[in-house]
Amino acid sequence: MPSNPYRHRVFRGPLLAFGAFLAAGCSLIPPYERPTLPVAGQYPGSSPSASQTPAADTAWRDFIVAPRLQELVSVALANNRDLRVAALRVEQSRAQYRRTRSGLVPSLDLGLSYSRQHRGETVAGVDATTTAANLSAASTAYELDFFGKVRSTREEALQGYLQTEEAQRSAQISLVAEVATQYFALREAEEQLALARQTLELVEESYRLNTASFDAGEIDALDLRTSEGQMQNAKISVVTYERERAQAENQLVLLLGAPLPADLPAAEPFGAHVLADIPAGLPAELAERRPDILAAEHALLAANANIGVARAAFFPSISLTGSIGRTSDALGTLLGSGTNTWSFVPQLSLPLFNAGSNRANLDSARAAKEIEVANYEQTIQTAFREVADALVAADTYALETDAQRAAIEAQMQRFTLADARYRQGETSYLTVLQAQQDLYSAQQGRLRAERNRASSQIALYSALGGGWK
Repeated sequence: MPSNPYRHRVFRGPLLAFGAFLAAGCSLIPPYERPTLPVAGQYPGSSPSASQTPAADTAWRDFIVAPRLQELVSVALANNRDLRVAALRVEQSRAQYRRTRSGLVPSLDLGLSYSRQHRGETVAGVDATTTAANLSAASTAYELDFFGKVRSTREEALQGYLQTEEAQRSAQISLVAEVATQYFALREAEEQLALARQTLELVEESYRLNTASFDAGEIDALDLRTSEGQMQNAKISVVTYERERAQAENQLVLLLGAPLPADLPAAEPFGAHVLADIPAGLPAELAERRPDILAAEHALLAANANIGVARAAFFPSISLTGSIGRTSDALGTLLGSGTNTWSFVPQLSLPLFNAGSNRANLDSARAAKEIEVANYEQTIQTAFREVADALVAADTYALETDAQRAAIEAQMQRFTLADARYRQGETSYLTVLQAQQDLYSAQQGRLRAERNRASSQIALYSALGGGWK
């Protein structure tokens, strides 16, 4: 019967393909699909402009335009301990990833040994002492990654490393925001203290005038004691804001990780243009640029890679161990007349029965991935809420600040008229006191509104992922 010349080709094709498959290895990691954004496509009440630079791409020095605050942020970035720990964790994760990646390459060790052994007494003039020298280059057990177990493990480690990088960026964003927010807390305390001292001077002067009027019989004791109580309350306000200013400075020093520099630029007037306006953009941009969202996605990718590791446990593993060297009965003749030695030990391990352990590990890996999907979606939803809240706060605090300025003007005129009428004897001192208190409250409210407005701008910048550049 004639032979078929194509018969060997029929079988050779699949064999070559299978050989190529074994040589290249395969991956059992499931294909990754990014979850759909679980939020609306636009922030409430926002009208983003595509021509503006996103906040995440705006460096903090471009957002913070005040030289004094820029200097404080620079000191914090250089000295803050939490940020230093975050950077060290990145280095630690990078080293762990390099260690995992090294599993793709066989390791080679060089060993030299020499032994001398005495077995007993000399017999018939023959020395019973024996020596042996050995030089070997050995490769430790190297696993052939046919089913992608090592590659899946490496991918998992890589995603963990990238996650720590994003965590470091998040830590810097938080630090920049915290320093800027605390700076405005300190500036408000300083302004509140200055206002309290100014008010104390006014009421002390009013008390002196009232004392003279009382001595002259022009006012009664009720007006005098009311003026005295107002002066004491002003003293209490001064002490209160001295304490708040000192505590705000202490908190700022903690964030800086170093004492306040002695050569800081002068502080700008409170309420001056210190922060640049930034666009809100779209939620889709937020998912691409905000570090904590990217870190959550890397955690999801790591969990996805772990499924590949769990799947690979169902397949055989093949490891190779080999060595080559020379041996001799004397160290001096090891390289000259020594004997060549080599060994090659392949090992195949095939899982047969493990009481469902591999299946349980795979189910656990799949559940872990679903957990990370939920964490990723929740991170996006939280970020969306933070941006939406910051947008509302920035807009409303801007309106509140304008209203507080107008209120101060009205209360100032009211106080001037009330004081003039009191000096003319047309009204009681209680009217002046009420006008003075309302004016002081309006001035305090403006300072709080200015601080809240700045804090809301910082919160918006941070929520949009700005501050890591």
